[in-house]
Amino acid sequence: MGRFVASTPAEQQEMLKHIGFDSFDGLFAHIPKEVRFKGELPLDRGLSEMETDRALSELSEKNKIYRHIFRGAGAYDHYIPAAVTAITSKEEFVTAYTPYQAEISQGILQSIFEFQTMMCELTGLDASNASVYDGATAAAEAAAMCRERRRRTVLVSETTNPQVLQVIKTYCFGSGTPVKVIPAENGVTDLSALKEALTEETACFYVQQPNFYGILEDYESLGNAVHEKGAKFIMGCNPIALGILKTPAEYHADIAVGEGQPLGMPLAFGGPYLGFMTATASLMRRLPGRIVGETQDAGGRRTFVLTLQAREQHIRREKAGSNVCSNQALCALTAGVYLSTLGSDGLAQAATLCTSKAHYLLSELEKAGCTRKYDQPFFHEFVTRTPAPASVILSALREHQILGGLPLGENEILWCTTEKNTKSEIDAMVAIVKEVCTR
Repeated sequence: MGRFVASTPAEQQEMLKHIGFDSFDGLFAHIPKEVRFKGELPLDRGLSEMETDRALSELSEKNKIYRHIFRGAGAYDHYIPAAVTAITSKEEFVTAYTPYQAEISQGILQSIFEFQTMMCELTGLDASNASVYDGATAAAEAAAMCRERRRRTVLVSETTNPQVLQVIKTYCFGSGTPVKVIPAENGVTDLSALKEALTEETACFYVQQPNFYGILEDYESLGNAVHEKGAKFIMGCNPIALGILKTPAEYHADIAVGEGQPLGMPLAFGGPYLGFMTATASLMRRLPGRIVGETQDAGGRRTFVLTLQAREQHIRREKAGSNVCSNQALCALTAGVYLSTLGSDGLAQAATLCTSKAHYLLSELEKAGCTRKYDQPFFHEFVTRTPAPASVILSALREHQILGGLPLGENEILWCTTEKNTKSEIDAMVAIVKEVCTR
């Protein structure tokens, strides 16, 4: 409970004395008097603990909490074991920041090292960084990794999450990098259009697994086409799906990135999110941010250090390939604890439940009058056309504390299930959809 205990005046005086001062005026004596603030800061009176609790409770009532969720599109409602929150809430983890001093940061360095190891195991690639801000940032950073003097054009599939695509475009605009969107055909990347767009100036091609519509594309053919032209192949992955799908390494991807929110982080307004990045050994030194490595100290004991860090981000900025200087340490720790708690079998079971429930939901929605838009293999998201307007269906669901899928058009909805959606919950939701569609 130390973080809630303020220091007393006596303790403050003791700390001042320890560093050689007898007052706060002495501590700040080196600051010229003419630049010191005089008077009182224009701040309102602070709230008591009870008043703060009431104010925050009233503020939280503005949130809309749904009992049942059938929406994904980049943020997913997975079950989080109690052990995950219990461990990551420990004070020493919450207050930890950048582990520059390895001698006193072994715990946080090891947690990052374990996270990196798990990301490499999930994706099958050789190296992982210590994480970045979110999945969209990771995708944009991956594109920047591939940029070379003669290869600058970035190709992105139209089946990419629109928010991820926007971040990639924003990053590329800042560096003057051309971006070309490869059109989709029947919910997947148009392979012939990709082959036509690939040139000697192409740096890389980015595609998601599964894509924004939940579909599993022909990644082997896409990757082969990209490599035939000497460009890099980047895959944006759902980490839960990797529990049962082929790894990016098996598709010969050069870089794998993704959003780590499904790995133990709850849905919340604004995050927090977690971007993971892994790459082949040949691209390891281009990874932005930092990499934690394992070594031995003078006594031969296992220890952890910051093995690689792109120092030009700090001192040779004009040559920097990225401006990422930190990482999402607490979120990376959460992902590591989550994966350790589930284990490989638990992750595979969660992924299997996600996809089996999604296929059951599709079959029931078709009985209710909806039709599947894309006849393609999918993981745990899919798009349906609806007899009634999507807005009417979703409004009816909201009245029953159900967050329906994401509307993609007047009569189109992107649905999602996770292991948390029960059969009775699905049946109840479909019954409401059917009632609306047959009015």
